[in-house]
Amino acid sequence: MKILTPLLLLLALFPGTRAAAQNSTSEDQPRQTSNSLEDRPLTYYLPDLDYDPSIPTPEEFLGWQIGDWHISHDLQQAYMRTLAASSDRVTLVEIGRTYEDRPLLNLIFTTPENHANLEELRQRHLAWSRPDGNSRPGEVDDVPGVLYQGFSIHGNEPSGANAAPLVAYYLAAAPLSEVGKLLSDNIVVFDPSFNPDGLNRFASWANSHKNKNMTADGNDREYNEAYPRGRSNHYWFDLNRDWLPVQHPESRARIEQFHRWMPNVLTDHHEMGTDATFFFMPGEPTRVHPMTAPVNQELTAKIGTYHAAALDEIGSLYYSGEGYDDFYYGKGSTYPDIFGTVGILFEQASSRGHLQESDNGLLTFPFTIRNQVTTALSTFKALTELRPELLTYQREFNRDGVTRDGYVIDADGDPGRARELANILARHQLPVQHGTNDQGQEAYYVPKTPFSEAAFEPILEFEDSLFYDVSTFSLPMAFNLPYRQVSGGAPSGMRWTDFTLGGTPTEIDRSRAEYAYFVPSNDYYSVRAIYQLQDAGLRVKVSDQPFSINNGATKFGRGTAMIPVVGQEMSAEEIHRIVSEVEDETGIDILTTNSGLVDAGGLMLGSRSAYQTLRKPEIALLIEGSTSSLDAGETWHLLDQRFGMPITKLPIDEVGRADLSRYNTIIMPDGYYNNLDESVATALKEWMGRDKVFITVERASAWAAKNGLAKLTERKPANPDSSITQRPYAKASRDGGGRVLGGSIYQTEADLTHPLLFGMQRKEIPVFRSGTLLFEPAKNVYATPLRYAEEPLLSGYSPRGFAKSAAGSAAIVVSGNRGGRTIAFANNPNFRAFWFGTNRLFMNAIMFGSTIDGAAVE
Repeated sequence: MKILTPLLLLLALFPGTRAAAQNSTSEDQPRQTSNSLEDRPLTYYLPDLDYDPSIPTPEEFLGWQIGDWHISHDLQQAYMRTLAASSDRVTLVEIGRTYEDRPLLNLIFTTPENHANLEELRQRHLAWSRPDGNSRPGEVDDVPGVLYQGFSIHGNEPSGANAAPLVAYYLAAAPLSEVGKLLSDNIVVFDPSFNPDGLNRFASWANSHKNKNMTADGNDREYNEAYPRGRSNHYWFDLNRDWLPVQHPESRARIEQFHRWMPNVLTDHHEMGTDATFFFMPGEPTRVHPMTAPVNQELTAKIGTYHAAALDEIGSLYYSGEGYDDFYYGKGSTYPDIFGTVGILFEQASSRGHLQESDNGLLTFPFTIRNQVTTALSTFKALTELRPELLTYQREFNRDGVTRDGYVIDADGDPGRARELANILARHQLPVQHGTNDQGQEAYYVPKTPFSEAAFEPILEFEDSLFYDVSTFSLPMAFNLPYRQVSGGAPSGMRWTDFTLGGTPTEIDRSRAEYAYFVPSNDYYSVRAIYQLQDAGLRVKVSDQPFSINNGATKFGRGTAMIPVVGQEMSAEEIHRIVSEVEDETGIDILTTNSGLVDAGGLMLGSRSAYQTLRKPEIALLIEGSTSSLDAGETWHLLDQRFGMPITKLPIDEVGRADLSRYNTIIMPDGYYNNLDESVATALKEWMGRDKVFITVERASAWAAKNGLAKLTERKPANPDSSITQRPYAKASRDGGGRVLGGSIYQTEADLTHPLLFGMQRKEIPVFRSGTLLFEPAKNVYATPLRYAEEPLLSGYSPRGFAKSAAGSAAIVVSGNRGGRTIAFANNPNFRAFWFGTNRLFMNAIMFGSTIDGAAVE
């Protein structure tokens, strides 16, 4: 056991104490007071070394020491560019841009000699670990190790991003006696800010609310950000859940760079609650995904000994082996594990500003930064000494995963939805193939790898019932696409071609119609096409019945949109130009007819009973207050980025004062609505009327029911533990966690004749759900178009007895109010932007909700 000196003991008990435990003198131990942060020398953060004087320190560049203020992204990137211009050990690359057009930077650190042969070294590293590589095990000494070091994917967990300039300076300016072996044998891919938009948002908040005479009171405004807070990116997404879905530019750039380098270790610097200490992986041993190799966890623990030793040196409290898990491959510290990389999570207790009271004493912002710097440097030592083991593990992991099996994914008649799934798989560097047959059916093939197996297969057995995040993430289920495992490569019967990112374009006829155009309902992006046609000034109708033309040669499903040529406010030539532009933008082949006749059994195109004119959606999304920023952001992103629909983000506290008449669609995301002002319900009731659609999600649906805006009844799940009269106190926390439904996949059954199901091909639809809120089916037999199957659990952990309670419950209930429609979703249809299978239903609610027959509402 390590014996603490009095100084180290003081530091362990009071982490706000800013004395340096190593390389310190009385002159460089500044005073720490409750309302001030004194000057700190560079040696507070970094070892006392003979740094290159030609390379500016962060303090010399900024004019203030790291920790005095929260660094903004523009200053951080400017310093990184200065380092790159000052040091021959670093090459700077811009790997992408955020939604707010901020550059995503990587700094590649290695020796000048290695930089001269960087591409050759990269290829050597990749060849070593690829299944088809031809390297021999005896050549490990010639293969460079690679470390991917990333900081602050949550913008309001700033100690990582503020540590990054110091760590980068150390790599660029420390003498070769200190870093020579690290840089000669390895390549460090350095990502100083995973989330520039969130980082900048939080830095502005913390700096603009900083007191000259600082208070450590957590009630101060500095420590309580305004909605949506700085954790998320521009669209309010948690980017640390997007490594698997890769729906955002930050993730796409990062994943591309990950596979470009295939690192041996990836570190991910985070923060946690103020009263905690410092955490490093490994996490809970019973909460590791079963496809993660045991050797991975052994190496993680071995690397952890380096962090423990480094934190011991500065007297910081820490822990490991509990609290956090390694299960969901969509997180930064877990995604690497399925590729033979060791992912390391760091969690530092957060000051959430500059100074806060904590259970461990005063917690200062500089102290939080110091721990991040310390463990970044201990990672360098671990990589230097464990490089052969890490390289060998990665090689064996990837070669052991080689099979001749694969997966075939049926496009299900929806080229847009299937293409988006293929894009995700291609971003993870899977060699995707696209297939067609003589009947025009489409499919995709991907080989079975550890990653594709983890991303495809359902999971129903667990060692532990507690999860830090979701317990399942089957991509084909998220897209509601049938798939099957096959052996021997891509099967015969299809013409297979290599798929490239962006997809295989649909063949478009581009013929001009004299009578009408049709937008087929089967494509995921058909609603986007309809909206663009409406936005261009065209009148669009929709059919609620299937029909065919040309003696059955051309078939159309329910939800087919029709654009008549006659009666529009523009010429046939102008209509054709607009239609052609929409085809180009959506990839949908918009079909034509020169007659109002349809085949026998169908209603002619002028029928009032079969074709209704669609109103153009004018949308308000309720935000702020008690709404969930994550759920609101998912809706904002879906409409703004994917469907090109402008929306008004309306603060919920303003609803009672706003002019709602300009909107025909209002969306209320999930949130905490127990204390919502009555004026909100009053205003929404007054707004409701003909052609008005009110869409609610999860707890917003329950609120709408309690306030007379929806007609639905909650179903109380059965309590399987009701007969238990005594349990050990020590089990209380774990028992409570086992009753949480953090995220699983359930089967629902749909009425495909309903407008909300337009374009869907099969009645079985997997839905994502979290939480145990259930609704009874409507008494009106037509008003529950989607309900849970009798055996609903498809994948993931479900609390004991909950699946049985969910069976037959309502997934969607449609009710009426003053001629308007309330469409209540029991689960989130837009989960993390990749649940394409159900956000089609959400878009149908927006576009077709007003057409639902009054006889079919509760």
